[in-house]
Amino acid sequence: MEVCYQLPVLPLDRPVPKHVLSRRGAISFSSSSSLFGAPDPRQLSQRRGAISYDSSDQTALYIRMLGACVVFKQLFARDVRVRSQVGFEPERRSSHPYLCIDFRTLHTRLGSGSTSASSAPERRVHRLLSFQRYLHSSRLLRGIPQQIPLHILDEDYTGQARCMLEKVGSWNFDIFLFDRLTNGNSLITLTFHLLNQYGLVELFQLDMVKLWRFLVMVQEDYHSDNPYHNAVHAADVTQAMYCYLREPMLCKSLTSCDILLGLLAAATHDLDHPGVNQLFLIKTDHYLATLYRNTSVLENHHWKSAVGLLRETGLFSHLPAEDSLNMERQLGSLILATDISRQNEYLSKFRTHLDLDDLCLSNASHRHFVLQMALKCADICNPCRPWELSKQWSEKVTEEFFQQGDIEKKHKLEVSPLCDRDTNTVGNIQIGFITYVVEPLFAEWARFSDTRVSQTMLGHLGLNKASWGSLQQEQTPGSEEAEPSTAGTDPEATTAASAQPDGSTATATRGTSSKEIPQGSRES
Repeated sequence: MEVCYQLPVLPLDRPVPKHVLSRRGAISFSSSSSLFGAPDPRQLSQRRGAISYDSSDQTALYIRMLGACVVFKQLFARDVRVRSQVGFEPERRSSHPYLCIDFRTLHTRLGSGSTSASSAPERRVHRLLSFQRYLHSSRLLRGIPQQIPLHILDEDYTGQARCMLEKVGSWNFDIFLFDRLTNGNSLITLTFHLLNQYGLVELFQLDMVKLWRFLVMVQEDYHSDNPYHNAVHAADVTQAMYCYLREPMLCKSLTSCDILLGLLAAATHDLDHPGVNQLFLIKTDHYLATLYRNTSVLENHHWKSAVGLLRETGLFSHLPAEDSLNMERQLGSLILATDISRQNEYLSKFRTHLDLDDLCLSNASHRHFVLQMALKCADICNPCRPWELSKQWSEKVTEEFFQQGDIEKKHKLEVSPLCDRDTNTVGNIQIGFITYVVEPLFAEWARFSDTRVSQTMLGHLGLNKASWGSLQQEQTPGSEEAEPSTAGTDPEATTAASAQPDGSTATATRGTSSKEIPQGSRES
């Protein structure tokens, strides 16, 4: 007996249309026929691969529901077997929500009233791959309501966005304006444009549908209610990464695979960021902190989430399994490099290479290390942007800190450094961040790539630091608080300076180790 679980949903009190009944090899049930007995010839319909039923017979509907459940379970088991063959399990949550659907509730809803199926919208089963995507499932690409003629406005805005993309390599690129022009789809539009501009779609034979689906899912997995760690930040980091990839030292040496990994790492480096830092996850016993043993918790989560999307969309499924796994590992190496607790380790290694002048970009490991440094720079480049852009980013990241502090106060937890809005200001946090984290990194990057872009970044960095100092003096006239306060700078400075190359950390002035510093303080 063949059971089709994709039977159209029809009201139980209405006859089945003739175009549906013209099918072969089917079984129908009436109220007078038994489940396994011969059907009444008068009730037999010419249906193929499906089950029909009348208003008095509910058994067939249950069979259809159970048949669907069995097939779904088989698909789930096959998916698990496939995933287990390719190494570690990508971190996705509740990928198969239909396994726990209460079909009795669905059955009751379908047969309870005389309302036609067209009068009530059919409920969609959301894929609970992340809480963010559940809330905003299919927000993109669903079309524009016909009653709102926005297509004219959209075409006009799309034209302006296209003009901006012609200058996507400019360091003064306004990602906030670009996000408005693309109707909140800056990450999708920008990343797709860059991949296509480099010819990577054709070179790696990427399926356009899979690629677009992957980018949509990436953007949806960023939490739009985060003031800072959202899809716009990811788009900004991707644009900065593109600027670095175009630098003479890199563009002549990087392979197409390096460029693909660099752009994908930038787009996914904060994927599914919860809007709180590592310290918060540790002290609240969050499952992610336990899973990754309190080490690079957020960065590991971003990486595994990105791998999950790659495998779910099958973007690299056409590549040899070994090549696909190698790309996933390199993607993780790039994303893990953004961990601020390892800032001194990477900076010391970079400085040593520059002192010895032994960076050989024909060496694959050296190219990968430079990509790591480029991503680290792109991740915290906000203070190097023009003041109008830098100030917006500073206010957003500080507000995210303060929101975490408000939550900690509400639940009687110790407030994390930099997260108390009563003792910190945007100015003192930014001055400390620039002084102890940003300036040392970009000074070394300028040694490596002494170009116009590097000098522009250092110029903006100095002006922005001076601007924050002036604002601090205006807010606290005649007070020594014009200098960055201890609460605003010590956690940044002491942690970044005390991290040892072997991963151990010295105790900070305020007793804060690198594992305790707010991960968000690196503005990643």
